[in-house]
Amino acid sequence: MRKILGIITLLCCMNTHAAEIRITPDSSLTDAIRKAREMRRKGQVSEVTIRLLAGTYYLYEPLRLRPEDSGLTIQGENAVISGGMEITQWKRQGKLLVADVPDFNGYPIDFRQLWVNGKKATRARDVSDFEQMSRIRTYDKKNHILWVPRKAVEKILKAPYAEMVLHEMWCTSNLRIKHIAIQGDSAAIRFHNPEAKLQFEHPWPSPMTPNTGHPSPFYLTNAKELLDEPGEWYHDVREHKLYYMPHAGETIQKAIVPVLETLVEFIGTAEHPVRNITVKGIQFSHTSWMRPAEKGHVPLQAGMYLTEAYKLRPQIDRPNNHKLDNQGWLGRADAAVELRYTENINFNGCCFKHLGGSGLDYVIGCRRGTTTSCTFTDIAMNGYVCGSFSPEGLETHLPYQPTDFREVCTGQTVEQSEFYDVTNEDWGCVAICAGYVSGITIDHNTIHDVSYTGISLGWGWNRDLVCMKDNKVHANLIYQYAQHMYDCAGIYTLGNQPGTIISENVVRDIATPSYVHDPNHWFYLYTDEGSSNITLRDNWTPSEKFLKNANGPGNVWENNGPQVNEQIKNNAGKK
Repeated sequence: MRKILGIITLLCCMNTHAAEIRITPDSSLTDAIRKAREMRRKGQVSEVTIRLLAGTYYLYEPLRLRPEDSGLTIQGENAVISGGMEITQWKRQGKLLVADVPDFNGYPIDFRQLWVNGKKATRARDVSDFEQMSRIRTYDKKNHILWVPRKAVEKILKAPYAEMVLHEMWCTSNLRIKHIAIQGDSAAIRFHNPEAKLQFEHPWPSPMTPNTGHPSPFYLTNAKELLDEPGEWYHDVREHKLYYMPHAGETIQKAIVPVLETLVEFIGTAEHPVRNITVKGIQFSHTSWMRPAEKGHVPLQAGMYLTEAYKLRPQIDRPNNHKLDNQGWLGRADAAVELRYTENINFNGCCFKHLGGSGLDYVIGCRRGTTTSCTFTDIAMNGYVCGSFSPEGLETHLPYQPTDFREVCTGQTVEQSEFYDVTNEDWGCVAICAGYVSGITIDHNTIHDVSYTGISLGWGWNRDLVCMKDNKVHANLIYQYAQHMYDCAGIYTLGNQPGTIISENVVRDIATPSYVHDPNHWFYLYTDEGSSNITLRDNWTPSEKFLKNANGPGNVWENNGPQVNEQIKNNAGKK
């Protein structure tokens, strides 16, 4: 039975009362938060710290913090908040270990990740080395058919839920396979909706066909027939069985599957934000994001998925911008921790790890708040996300200038943090992803081993005046980026951002996968469409490989490249 251990200390100092509630993993976090809320409501104390003692705190639904919880501190001592469930009672079946997957909270589950002995296992796929991925042959937009080599799909002809992950310039699409028809040495693949309609109607990003010289690669996954390498797994959702192929000599000490998509939600309103909460020393782990399994996943950029998109004929004239050839509306993946309408919500010394969606997301209406000395690793999608990426009802190329500025995320800081092995499933995501933001500071972070871009700042593909301004990207160290995708940069911008300064960063050592759509289309710094009124100064890069694409006015480039002062070069990154 869960219980709160109780108030260990109650301190009184003049007119200020402070209390501490200590709990253990067999206690209820929700009950502890309610206890703290009631203590403050009754005037017993004004400050409460909930201290999580060492261990893993498993949740059955997201922990919700509301305006009534303002002023709280949540501190961990080797504490993990988990959205996972342990799988036990494994049995040997030939080369495989097999376990029954029980219901969670009274209902059957599906999942897209498995962690064995603290490491992410590989969802069964047709290649262990991505350099060996097959290439598409023909892309039939009219009939919604993708033609591939026959030998690439022969193993999965009878697999009921097989998926294709398709490489497309700066994104990857997750496509659920509906039917495969063999014709000679080729195979015609059709996909389920809604992703089939989205995939073949949206113009950007596009797969590369053989006539480009770099036909798009793909890999296949989620079929038992592909389970042939140590470290791989497959979940038979019909039979509720989990199959895992262990490494030589490996025994399963602990196996965790995710059952939640979000662990913590801060839920305020514009009039009543959640205020002044600090979270210290907590690890957030074991989430999933199930839309790709249910509806596929066709992103536009940075993991923001399309809900409708198509080519425009004739193109739309846009004053102050070039003509527009497509329309698109977007949705946003879930994150482990999500904030809506908050003020001064801070994360210090936290770890975002083993996550199937994004890590930390200041979604809308957040004012101030720092993320300091945190670690982001083993994350499927974006690490840190902040601001709007066009509301669901706003076509994504239209300028976003809300009447109520309280919608805009303003004054956030992410600093002295490290990002690595993020974007490890959705390769088109980024480490730090800031959209329509104002006054954000991205300072002294270290970013490495990411699939695409390191820092993305701005949104909209439009040079009109919007809500973005006064952003700072300073003294970050970015290397070994673009592990899987090109058309990228260490630091990338979009849109009109008066007062924005990008300074004293170090970008170096891009990865060189052979299968990218254009092996030369990568950059250290990249001001993309509509980028305006941005200053880029004193950024060290090994060469001046920069791109200024369809920029607006007012950009200033000063002293960027290998000649930048050695002291600036040595000062970048987490200290």
